[in-house]
Amino acid sequence: MSFKRFTALCAALSITGAAPAPSASAGEEHHHPLAERLREAIVAQNFKDVIDLTPPQSGTARVAGQREKYDPSPADLAAKARTLSVQAGKPLHQTPNMDAAIIELDGAGRPAAVANVLLSPQYPNGVVVPVQRGSLATDQVRYRWWDDDEWDANGGKGTRDVLAGRENAPIDFSSPYPASVFKLMVGFGVLRLADQGKVDLDADYVYDPNPVREACGGKQTKKVRQFFDEMITKSQNESTCALIKMIHDLNSWDAVNASFVDLGMPSLMVTGTIPGNGGRWIGSNMSGLDTAKLLLLVNGGAGVLWTTGAGKHVTGDELSASSRKFYQDTLAGQGHNEMLSTPNWCGRDYPVQGIPQRVPARWTKADGTVTVGDAVYDRDVRPCNEAAEVTFAHKTGWVDTTGSDAGIVKSFRGRDDREYVVVVFCNLGTDYVDADRPADPPGVFPVLYTQKYAKLGKAIDTIMKTL
Repeated sequence: MSFKRFTALCAALSITGAAPAPSASAGEEHHHPLAERLREAIVAQNFKDVIDLTPPQSGTARVAGQREKYDPSPADLAAKARTLSVQAGKPLHQTPNMDAAIIELDGAGRPAAVANVLLSPQYPNGVVVPVQRGSLATDQVRYRWWDDDEWDANGGKGTRDVLAGRENAPIDFSSPYPASVFKLMVGFGVLRLADQGKVDLDADYVYDPNPVREACGGKQTKKVRQFFDEMITKSQNESTCALIKMIHDLNSWDAVNASFVDLGMPSLMVTGTIPGNGGRWIGSNMSGLDTAKLLLLVNGGAGVLWTTGAGKHVTGDELSASSRKFYQDTLAGQGHNEMLSTPNWCGRDYPVQGIPQRVPARWTKADGTVTVGDAVYDRDVRPCNEAAEVTFAHKTGWVDTTGSDAGIVKSFRGRDDREYVVVVFCNLGTDYVDADRPADPPGVFPVLYTQKYAKLGKAIDTIMKTL
């Protein structure tokens, strides 16, 4: 344990009972050198030299924003890779939208520092979000719903507010669609209901969609626990639809969304899904800061983690110890390690290595290669596992205009001690690639997005090692 974490833990232990809430008042804005270092790391990636495979007015331009967005299957991604070429693309016409957040954890799992940086055409050099220390919240951002067409044609400016009452906030920002990272909210909802005795993780759930929706699949019966695992570790859309429908069956989505507000995470919401099949996910929104707080809650920690503006003290006990452990273990079993971390492509020159995490053994074959459902990776990951410094319990998401990753990083003993939550949402999805991107080998799961995400992941991890 580093001296910094040792002293933090000693401070926690010197208090009788639970660890205290952060000492600053709810209205005091917290500025930390971490935020400026995060801003510098983001700007250093120079995202504007990324190639847009479907640029505006090209004849293959994106359709306006309210269409469906589901993570493509490996087969769909391979087919798309064959039809879109770098030569047909154009350099990105403006700065992308990115929402990046970090919460550094002390030795007791409590927030030691927080940083939130936004990047957009309006803020091409990044803007540090003022964060209130006690609540780990901000009222300085006017969040707008994502719309592909508005981003392309309106200079990245959105027109629909996510939260009421933010009209005079100094920062105006369109939140990138979270893609499959929104499944973190579904998982939270399932476990809240399990803790309330309304859901049994070990019971069968019969998913019988009406109407059947292609992305959600047909009728199937599995343990709730299995649906949950498949939703997180393999990002399986069919399992996600089943759990969304299960929450609808219990008439509990309003309560789940209300719990996000009650816990001081108002930008988190799942709205507009179809009760009969669990489909239609475009009414989902997540800010980087609130997503980091959700993961902080999942991770737990001593005492009060934050205090809401209404005075509620939020602790890890918002989920039971067994639910937190199940959630942590499931996130730690993530199979798609390919955005902020890239060990599934261990040893390739492209993409570069990101966060130096260990690949979970459950996906690794005897020859060291990885297969996750239908996604086949052709590299021996054992050398990267030997060199790994951290675990990364996380969830990725990808669609044409989203690249996202959110998780909890914990170092191995003796490997530059650090623990932190990291979240990155950006609109550079599978429609955006690097100019020097090599072709993927036949039959291998393709590199989904620019390797600048991996470079950013590595830069963030280096920052956290040296704080």
